[in-house]
Amino acid sequence: MPSSTTPALFTPIKIGQHVLKHRVVLAPLTRFRSSPTGVPSDIVPQYYEQRATEGGLLITEATAISPYAGGYPGTPGVHSEEQIEEWKKTTAAVHKAGGVIFMQIWHLGRASFSFTQPNGETVVSASAIGIEGLSPLGAPHEVPRALTVDEIKTITGDYAQAAKNAIAAGFDGVEIHSANGYLLDQFINTSSNKRTDNYGGSIENRTRFSLEVVDAVAKAIGDEKTAVRYSPWSGFQDMKDDTPVETWSHITRELEKNHPNLAYIHFTEPRTSLREDGPLAAPTEGKVDTLDPFRALWSGPFISAGNYTYDVQSAYDRAETSPNNLVAVGRAFIANPDLVERFRNHWKLTPYNRDTFYSPGPVGYVDYPYYNAADSK
Repeated sequence: MPSSTTPALFTPIKIGQHVLKHRVVLAPLTRFRSSPTGVPSDIVPQYYEQRATEGGLLITEATAISPYAGGYPGTPGVHSEEQIEEWKKTTAAVHKAGGVIFMQIWHLGRASFSFTQPNGETVVSASAIGIEGLSPLGAPHEVPRALTVDEIKTITGDYAQAAKNAIAAGFDGVEIHSANGYLLDQFINTSSNKRTDNYGGSIENRTRFSLEVVDAVAKAIGDEKTAVRYSPWSGFQDMKDDTPVETWSHITRELEKNHPNLAYIHFTEPRTSLREDGPLAAPTEGKVDTLDPFRALWSGPFISAGNYTYDVQSAYDRAETSPNNLVAVGRAFIANPDLVERFRNHWKLTPYNRDTFYSPGPVGYVDYPYYNAADSK
């Protein structure tokens, strides 16, 4: 329960050029509320404004860096003038509410579909290895073709341009999506990268693409407006790495050495499930995966995401035990636009409805209620 001492979760912390007033962050959440051409709909600004707080950080849904980056139907982009202009409405709304907002930028790689590509081109990845099982559309995943080195360089430039476009749209910074089985993560993991050139094989080679994208984006918009997300142990979309601690420790050391002034780095907690509800099972006996090795290597702000929806106390505890830590919350923030105040006051949370996570329109998007004490009795 609250005490006379302010919990660390509600104390200031500086990220980039901004001093936040608390450490509860809106996690990036795909919501499928954009047009077929990737233009955010007119309810997108309302959604983010509802969740904005004075001195609070919001991270947008993953946003395509180019027409070739793929994207599920209804996901946004930031590569056309129309998209940029429409995003300005969201950033203006969040800033009016006193919030800080970063755009997550992505390329889906082999998680995409040829029908989303210009001229129906084949999807791409580190190697010609498809994701096992069915896609979210109910069909088998396509087998990608391996990118050439020249194409890797082009996509790196696309990330940098997308970052510039995001700043032009009023965003305070960008978070590079290098997690959850999308393109940059496909290069990092041994399960999806069987290359024999400078982008495959050793840890240094498999992490090269992700680190080069950070270099390019930071050069384009500045370190303090640049952030990046990673997901060791996620398993999502067939990801598996033979040496996760060593792999992501190398990444973190390189970021600390070359970009110590990044706005933040963002990791998903081990055992976080993106498609299952309820608290996660305890780890296997004798095997406890943890983000602590990466926290120890990074001196700047560190965001962790995963399972805080079901264990609010763990969010408080994380901020207390890790002075540079912020916590990103997803599903609970969907259903509770006033989540920050609910966490602060230990108020009951409104349950979310997974059936409306990805449905078009306002239902399950901008119609969740604010706290009412009478409803908690």
